[in-house]
Amino acid sequence: MTKDELIAVLRLQNIPNVGDVTAKKLISHCGSPLAIFQDKTKNLLKISGIGAYTLRGLFDGEHLEAAENEYQYIQKNEVSYSYFMDMDYPNYLKHCIDGPILFFKKGNIDLKERKIVSVVGTRNVTSYGTAFCEKLIEDLAPLNPIIVSGFAYGVDICIQKAAVKHGLQTIGCLAHGFNQIYPKVHSKYVSEIERNGGFFTEFWSNSNPARENFLKRNRIIAGIAEATIVVESAEKGGSLVTADIANSYDRDVFAVPGRAGDKYSVGCNNLIKQQKAHMLTSAADLIYLLNWDVAEKKKETIQKQLFVELDGDEKNIYGYLQKGGKQLLDMIALDCKLPIYKVSVTLLNMEMKGVIRPLPGKLFEAI
Repeated sequence: MTKDELIAVLRLQNIPNVGDVTAKKLISHCGSPLAIFQDKTKNLLKISGIGAYTLRGLFDGEHLEAAENEYQYIQKNEVSYSYFMDMDYPNYLKHCIDGPILFFKKGNIDLKERKIVSVVGTRNVTSYGTAFCEKLIEDLAPLNPIIVSGFAYGVDICIQKAAVKHGLQTIGCLAHGFNQIYPKVHSKYVSEIERNGGFFTEFWSNSNPARENFLKRNRIIAGIAEATIVVESAEKGGSLVTADIANSYDRDVFAVPGRAGDKYSVGCNNLIKQQKAHMLTSAADLIYLLNWDVAEKKKETIQKQLFVELDGDEKNIYGYLQKGGKQLLDMIALDCKLPIYKVSVTLLNMEMKGVIRPLPGKLFEAI
């Protein structure tokens, strides 16, 4: 991404009335972030769902100046970033309509062909919750998943420390910019987490950990992973918001049950009772319900038969899904350079052959 392109993305990100959903609509219509600011307002107003209020401030110089200042911070501090159209943008997050158009990252993160789970819970974690986190990570370690959380007090830091202990990648999703660490007491964990994963944030360098930022951050925790686990939660709390968001993305949600009447088990028990989450009593439940125990065997079987059973377009699509994981029909057509009607027919044939399967949310994945 060139300097002008990145500044255009930052400029778009800084406009109060333009959220991620609207930004993606504008980018799709105009072809690029830079093209938006080269167009005329009267043309942009012709886009379905775009009104004058939304575009208010779009061409204000203050947003361009702010974007240029943030660009200087990024360059000076060598901050890495991911744009939502880039190949290295997290696959699961790419399928979230409100996923950030741009986020920043640091550390030693490798998301390619990896199992990813998010773990959240109360800041007032009990000894029961701590013990469960330790045992869960110990039992999941042979599968080498990436563990995502919020780097906050309680369950978050507990699960991330356990991941580091067992040599797993862990990602902390922050609710502020990279110019600070919150809570400050967790600064001592930053270097080891960066060696064993790292940090994501969509917030600029001057962003403080305001309450609304934590709520916004939760959609990244829910969206980046294949499943979200709630270890402990009171009747209300941010972890339940994350669980709701994960459900809205058609992701699996798991909750650890607790004793009736325990304050920090009420939220989890309610999720299970209301059928908003699978009951999680051990790592084996997660492995079974996500089909992690059979995925590798199926992949090996299909790989042996691949070039015998599949034609050219089928091989192309299968290889793409095998490398990139779950994908939307539109993304398959775009990245495989095939018309949508042909992809639809090909996917149906591949489903009949048993090499791919459709998923909720109009996703497809290789078996």
